Amino acid sequence: MAAEIQPKPQTRTPVLLNKIESSQDVVNTAVIIPKEDGVISVSDDRTIRIWLKRDSGQYWPSIYHTMPGEYSSRIMSDILPVFQEFILSEDYNKMTPERTYEAHQGKVTVVLFVLEMEWVLSTGQDKNLTWHCSESGTQLGLYRTIAWVSGLQFDVETRHAFVGDHSGQVTILKLEQDSCSLVTTFKGHTGNVTALCWDPAQRVLFSGSSDHSIIMWDIGGRKGTAIELQGHNDKVQGLCYAPHTRQLISCSSDGGIVIWNMDVTRQETPEWLDSDSCQKCEQPFFWNFKQMWDSKKIGLRQHHCRKCGQAVCGKCSAKRSTIPLMGFEFEVRVCDNCHESITDEDRAPTATFHDSKHSIVYMHYEPTTGWLLTSGADKVVKVRQTRPDTLYLIQEDTFMQSIFLGAYMCMKESVFLYSLCLCVCQQLWDMTPVVS
Repeated sequence: MAAEIQPKPQTRTPVLLNKIESSQDVVNTAVIIPKEDGVISVSDDRTIRIWLKRDSGQYWPSIYHTMPGEYSSRIMSDILPVFQEFILSEDYNKMTPERTYEAHQGKVTVVLFVLEMEWVLSTGQDKNLTWHCSESGTQLGLYRTIAWVSGLQFDVETRHAFVGDHSGQVTILKLEQDSCSLVTTFKGHTGNVTALCWDPAQRVLFSGSSDHSIIMWDIGGRKGTAIELQGHNDKVQGLCYAPHTRQLISCSSDGGIVIWNMDVTRQETPEWLDSDSCQKCEQPFFWNFKQMWDSKKIGLRQHHCRKCGQAVCGKCSAKRSTIPLMGFEFEVRVCDNCHESITDEDRAPTATFHDSKHSIVYMHYEPTTGWLLTSGADKVVKVRQTRPDTLYLIQEDTFMQSIFLGAYMCMKESVFLYSLCLCVCQQLWDMTPVVS
């Protein structure tokens, strides 16, 4: 069912621990169960499986459940706009249906459980954000978004919901028990938002997009600071933040995994300046007909220096350089003056790059163990150790976790299962990193 891979000791590269290869269809979401050394997976064939690690070191399925739905020939048609609650037995060998939430008119895209509020937030392709009481199942409120939502995060302290949608916009809402109000909106991506990640300690929101970029929004600073991170060559599929190491983990659909060091002072990228001529050599650009006629010269194409933002011609910006503190881990166009000012220290990378060797569909990070789970288009789930030289001491009496898998599990062992969408919510852990 699953092959166990023995990791090499004392390496900081993500080490492959296990592979689960028995899914019949693409696993589009999965989470790690830390206390039981297990995995919950949801596949495109509407099946939910709970995998537990056996004494052999392999993961074997413990529960198999099929969600209801309709199909059209070989292609899956409309997915039921509901999510369901199940009671999960303590030995993870039985799931009992408890409640069905008919929250949307279209496919459910994201579900988020807020344990402290006893709220269940959900979004769908009907462009609605809803929140329900998890105790009674009653719908508390609804908000209509401008496009269907693909990313959702929530801050318990301020009751702010962060909503990323297919228009590329990030919206901040203030949720109350039975109402909500619009706080502000951010627009920085040229493609749709594909992932969101919130760090409540630093008050920073990360957004990933189909435009291959990640933006770090400084919410707590109240200055509107937005830091770009350019390290992917394809659509960003997932974002996870490791608070104890201050690292951002991102993945893309081409299989790339990037681990960003966020414990450095980063710089905003400059605004691109407008000009009718090169701001270095003053040669006219091709639309500047008057200067072209007066100087009897052919107009040039406009470019921009990524470091200073000035409008320059190709001749004055022929050099390339990485600028990691500005988020450019790949070489980008810079003007001659900026290229001379960039030192070797400025070029020191702030991220490491790894190949997952499969097209990533979904990613989940478990902070208590440092394990990173990726599921791919190849129907394989892979579990890696991102920090094999670090152990975490967990105080058992503070242990409480919530998993939405549709699923969440809390102290009373309830599980919510919905239509092929999953995200994770966790309470604070009392964890002490111990480096061996």
